[in-house]
Amino acid sequence: MAKIKLADYVIKFYANIGVDNMFVVYGAANGDLIDAFTRIKNTNYVAVLHEQAGGFAAEGYAKIKGNKIPGVTIATSGPGGMNLVTPAGNCFYDSVPVIFITGQVNSQFLRPDETIRQVGFQETDQCSIFKSITKYSKLILDPNSIKYELEYSLHLATSGRPGPILLDIPIDVQKTLIDEDELVGYNDSDELNNFDDNKIKKFIEKLYLDFKKSERPVLLIGGGVRSSDGVDDLLKLGNILKIPIYPTWNALDTVTSDYEYYAGRVGTYGGSGRNFGIQNSDLLISIGSRISGRITGGNVKTFARAAKKYLVDIDKSNLKKDFQQVAFDENLHCDGKIFLKKFLEYLEALNFKNNEDDKKKWTEKCIYWKKKYDPVKPEFFNKSNYVQPYAFIRKLSEKMTKNDIFVADCGGNIVTCNHSFETKKGQRYFTNNGNSPMGFSFSGAIGAYFAEPKKRIVCITGDGGMNMNIQELQTIKNYNIKIKTIILNNHIYGITKAFQETNFEGRCEACGPKGYSPPNFINIAKAYGIKTMEINNNSEFEEKIEEFLNIDEPIVVDVNCHDHHTYEPRIFGWKTPIEDMYPYIDRDEFKKNMIIE
Repeated sequence: MAKIKLADYVIKFYANIGVDNMFVVYGAANGDLIDAFTRIKNTNYVAVLHEQAGGFAAEGYAKIKGNKIPGVTIATSGPGGMNLVTPAGNCFYDSVPVIFITGQVNSQFLRPDETIRQVGFQETDQCSIFKSITKYSKLILDPNSIKYELEYSLHLATSGRPGPILLDIPIDVQKTLIDEDELVGYNDSDELNNFDDNKIKKFIEKLYLDFKKSERPVLLIGGGVRSSDGVDDLLKLGNILKIPIYPTWNALDTVTSDYEYYAGRVGTYGGSGRNFGIQNSDLLISIGSRISGRITGGNVKTFARAAKKYLVDIDKSNLKKDFQQVAFDENLHCDGKIFLKKFLEYLEALNFKNNEDDKKKWTEKCIYWKKKYDPVKPEFFNKSNYVQPYAFIRKLSEKMTKNDIFVADCGGNIVTCNHSFETKKGQRYFTNNGNSPMGFSFSGAIGAYFAEPKKRIVCITGDGGMNMNIQELQTIKNYNIKIKTIILNNHIYGITKAFQETNFEGRCEACGPKGYSPPNFINIAKAYGIKTMEINNNSEFEEKIEEFLNIDEPIVVDVNCHDHHTYEPRIFGWKTPIEDMYPYIDRDEFKKNMIIE
């Protein structure tokens, strides 16, 4: 076989596994990699305007494509690669398979020792920088190792608990001619998914006995169920057990709002139900969640305090009792889908049917709490001089279809959406929760578009988030990316404004309006040649939602939310158990809702 340039081999490798778009910012140190796209026809590059946007787009792409097809983004050396740090952190904490490729200076100009700061122009030790936020980071100096490194890193990225990879490739290595027939690859023995069948069996047997004895069981579902491709099996399990199911924020499109046993959203911004179901449970079964402080609240000893707790997770470290914020009684190291399948097989072999009246009444009670304590109040839809964002998002969710993709941002923006947006089966809804950077949704939606260009994509961001990646309006224009970008514009940093008022008596105005104020987004979008719309009050938003959803071109919609920064219900302070949320309900009513002390 004729020899091939190493850079061409790299791009061809990802093209052949189904990566049909990669996100790039061109530079001298990655020039050979990007030039390779001119010779490889089954993939394309998308030239974004900032490397951070490229990383966010690759994350959005990977989240829509599914766990076996990673996102890929390519940056140049030095500052180009360093601009990928935040996206890599995103993917590490949210378990997203993205390959971050950086060009590096010619290997003869690499510093010979770490005591020397720099030799080559824009030389940076990217591997050291990325080490703590990737599953694997590698400076590739041996051209003949490229097949092994690509196969091994892909396996790591998409297996076990998925996550990001950094490959740093010097210019001279990119240019090297290699013989594909002589390359040695990685022998995938799947050692990351070697689970103990006997332990799974014993765990399920014990869980089943405790389930039979329980009166108030619940399921808590994390993002690991989707990343293991276990969504369908989970819904089958829910239909058999017929018990309340609570998704974490990473699983709102796994257990959707229209699912029969969906009982609300949990945590410090718990939303519907005010966490009564989780906190009154006597059996908690968690699958694919790391049980973060945003779920438990700061007073972790009060979390599901009367429940026997079972945890299934792919990450062994999350199962070590010394590391657990909340001690789980039974811990199982297992892929979510494998566990769900084995649990279903066990129940089917028993011909199990949940016909117990007590459990049925318990499920009905949890569904009642969800409906009674809906954060979106009828009065939010009243006439006003500005848009009430909870009412707007609820109406938007009603108008969107099960085939749409919804991408949200961070801070008050994501709290508003998670309190108000009701998901439908088949719909995709994502943000980045673990790192949660401002500006993610705009670029993440670009990635989602290139993963599913025929789907309608709605991006929600705040005025603060829009400023962080506003330059990508030109990417939208260049590629005619038909995203509906909605700015919930409250003219302040809403969630931090609320925090500052709660904790620092409102002394500082760095969150706005003096220390911060947004530009005129309509004028800016028009300067890029993009269609715009303004929504100024409650009276007009329903008609305008229908209008912009049906526009077949990119559009930026500025929604005037005035200075709204009330995100409720929420935990007021980190010592309060998560069932007792602000605004507080009548104490007698509260006591009636709490079955346990």
